[in-house]
Amino acid sequence: MKKLASLTLILAASAAALNAQAQDKVLNLYSARHYQTDEAMYDNFTKTTGIKINRVDADDAGIVARLRAEGAASPADVILLVDAARMASADSQGLFQPFKSAKLDAAIPANLRADATKDGVTWTGFSTRARVIVYDPLRVKAADVATYEQLADPKLKGLVCTRSGSHPYNLSLFATVVERLGDAKGEAWLKGVVDNMARAPKGGDTDQVKAVASGECGVALTNTYYLARLIKSDKPDERSAMEKVRVVFPNQGTTGTHVNIAGAAMAKHAKNHDNAIVFMEFLASPFAQDYFANGNNEFPAVKGLKVANPAITAMGGDNFKAEQIPLGVVAKNMTKVQQMLDRVGYK
Repeated sequence: MKKLASLTLILAASAAALNAQAQDKVLNLYSARHYQTDEAMYDNFTKTTGIKINRVDADDAGIVARLRAEGAASPADVILLVDAARMASADSQGLFQPFKSAKLDAAIPANLRADATKDGVTWTGFSTRARVIVYDPLRVKAADVATYEQLADPKLKGLVCTRSGSHPYNLSLFATVVERLGDAKGEAWLKGVVDNMARAPKGGDTDQVKAVASGECGVALTNTYYLARLIKSDKPDERSAMEKVRVVFPNQGTTGTHVNIAGAAMAKHAKNHDNAIVFMEFLASPFAQDYFANGNNEFPAVKGLKVANPAITAMGGDNFKAEQIPLGVVAKNMTKVQQMLDRVGYK
């Protein structure tokens, strides 16, 4: 009986160890990325590490709402969101926890991460996209849209189109401009952009490009990966739209073009802490960075890494000067900038 009891204890202990080991091979991922090309990347991660990914997909707002509703019971380990504005908003709600990784510190530039503390960072970028200007060469000269500041120049009156000023893509850009110009000049610049609008803000980035191509607008803002999609599109009308517009990477002679991120964070109540670190470090691997560049037409976030993409080359994005203002600092301007938008009537 004693031997049987001992054997039972040994088997129970072994079963518990195996169960713990199985649990150790799991990562619960909440993702706001909806790109099919990411699927192969996740599969490669599991094959390489043996860590199974359980994924929840939703838009950024849906991910944040779910985390808040689940609270301490949330199974989430890693959160993927798009744009520093969204990362900062979720961070301010206490949904992330700081983490440390020497590999990520070495790979990702400090300006593409949250401000570091003694406990680490709460989020990090793993891919980037540039916010550029597109214009109609029949109505606008390249020299007149060489900088973001020129979008407020009266010579562009009735020509500028954008999506909502409150959209995170614009909020992040505007926050960098305010950071550079200061509050008073930054708000005056926003007022100047409003005064130059061809119509009220509406639609998404692709809609802005098409509006310039159709003649409704003369100048617009867009993220680079939207342009790459149009260049590579199998739809003749979308390729035709790109043939009618020109692209400017703004502020090349001064502060550089604004870049933003797709980012990752460790969930506040992550249970699989080590696996979360392994996954985020994987996102900075050459394999994953190539997927971001050629799968979704993003730019690598890793220092010095260049990945060839014909569509990026076609728009002149192989080698541009990027703005170096830390996105962690910029994120702190979001509320202030939103108040400015309200005051100047930027819808």
